[in-house]
Amino acid sequence: MARHRAAGEGTRRGMARWPFVIVGVVALFVLGYLSWTWLGGILDRRAAAQAAECRQGELVLRMAVTPSVADPLQSAAIAWNGQRPVIDDYCLRVEIQALDSPTVLTALTQGWDTGKLGQPPSAWLPESSLWVNQLRAQNKSLLGAPAESIGNSPVVLAVPEPAAQPLRSGQGFRWSEIPGLLAAPDGWKRFGMDDWGRFTMGVPDLVRNPASALAVQCALAWAGKKERGPVTMDMLTLPAVRTALNQVAKAKVAGVPPTTQDALVELSKNPDLATSPYDGVPVLEIDLFRRNLGVDGKPKPDKPLYGIPAAGPAPAADFPLLPLSGDWIKDAQVRAAQKFGDFLREPAQEKVLAQQAGVRVRSTNERPLTSPGITWIANDDLLAPADENTSQQLAASWASSADNGQTVTMLVDVSGSMHADGGQDKSRMDWLKAALRGQVDRSVSGSMGMWEFSRSLDGKKPYRQLVPTKGIEQQRNALRGAIEGLKPVSATQLYSSLAVVYRSAVENYEQGRTNRIVVLTDGPNDGGLNLQQLQAELDKVRNPNKKISISFITIGPDPERAPLTKIAQSTGGSVSVAADGAAIDPALAQLLSAG
Repeated sequence: MARHRAAGEGTRRGMARWPFVIVGVVALFVLGYLSWTWLGGILDRRAAAQAAECRQGELVLRMAVTPSVADPLQSAAIAWNGQRPVIDDYCLRVEIQALDSPTVLTALTQGWDTGKLGQPPSAWLPESSLWVNQLRAQNKSLLGAPAESIGNSPVVLAVPEPAAQPLRSGQGFRWSEIPGLLAAPDGWKRFGMDDWGRFTMGVPDLVRNPASALAVQCALAWAGKKERGPVTMDMLTLPAVRTALNQVAKAKVAGVPPTTQDALVELSKNPDLATSPYDGVPVLEIDLFRRNLGVDGKPKPDKPLYGIPAAGPAPAADFPLLPLSGDWIKDAQVRAAQKFGDFLREPAQEKVLAQQAGVRVRSTNERPLTSPGITWIANDDLLAPADENTSQQLAASWASSADNGQTVTMLVDVSGSMHADGGQDKSRMDWLKAALRGQVDRSVSGSMGMWEFSRSLDGKKPYRQLVPTKGIEQQRNALRGAIEGLKPVSATQLYSSLAVVYRSAVENYEQGRTNRIVVLTDGPNDGGLNLQQLQAELDKVRNPNKKISISFITIGPDPERAPLTKIAQSTGGSVSVAADGAAIDPALAQLLSAG
């Protein structure tokens, strides 16, 4: 029997899918539009908020940095900039410029050459606070805030390999022994080398080489019975300290290059102690690390020098980050420099400083993987450095002790304005006389003379010679008497007086010494020769074989810098600003310590 399909039974048909596809596409479009609108709103609000935060726009924090730490600071700058820091409605950005510290100091105090150096910095990170001290002595107003250390590097003695083992044996090498070792005819006997003879050390200029200055400070601290420092002004007058300083100064090897780097290069060229001009050079550990790798701009040595760390308290450079002040610097940049300094002291950045540059930091003991000649021996027993005034006075005393001293003619302003308040209930003249007395008492060799100037001091002459420029040992009492007799009178006829003093200095030039005129004044020229006439008078007697620099220390907050700078630069001198009386002494010491 045939079977028939039931009603409604047959082939089943599915529902059409295209309506669902259309609905899905529309839904996705709507959701996409809503999501885009929502995300765009967030981005717009964020951009608006950021724009509101940076209403003042972008501000660059330019940092002049000593080359030894420029690379890790560049890495830190990239990381900090990535955080988009905002201060006082400015978006801050750090730019790092590697510049050696002598260049920065000279440019900041004597005029920044934008053509050669670019825009001036708003912060400075030299290798040592000794540079900050010199900046403060020349122009305190350039300091925007206290400097803060980001790490340190101890001073070691760099020697060729044959000398390393004897110095490490026995009691080891100590900075306290340096004066005696250098003075003895058989200094190497102390280290068991009886037939090696005299122990010699190349000591580049204390003013331009912090390693030299810190090493000498450490030796004097021991001589002053204060082995952990700091060396003080009072200690510089102690017989034992003066003897130690003279021993080091008189043992100075002739022909030592002016920089630590060049002294190391010369030492590397001749590692044979029998023929080498000197046996060792004090150097920052970080600089010897760079020298041995040849990454400091000089060719890599054939054989590395070895860094001998001292037993006992060790001197160390402190790498201070200094916010600067000037008419080109905003408060936000000062604060940014401080914030960036805090960032550099975070563990992540300290690790980079330690691994890349060998800076010793608080949070890690890591060191560079490749470091020939360096042992990285830990030593937390560091010398407390001298304060700014003492460090300047020490450098000045060194300058007067080494190379038979220098020839200095003082030209002192005794105009009526020297009666003005110099701070701490003392007049400017009181402070000036105290500074001059200190220099006379601390100088141990060389020549010094003194003139005063105002108006009608000697008949119609605005100047008067008080003490001729001769050996200081012969006329120390005469100089002291002249200083005590200084009294403010009337006007400031500087240019007429300076023309006569310069002529006298040329006529009495002392060969083989640094000859300089130092002018201490608190006001602009107000009579007699004008600037053009003075320049003509100087040109009449100028002698290329008798180089005499004219340097100025201006007393007071608002000096007339432009004409004085022109005179100073034409003679190889400088202009320093002592904003108050207390700044005269370190400014004078800094000037007399300069080569």
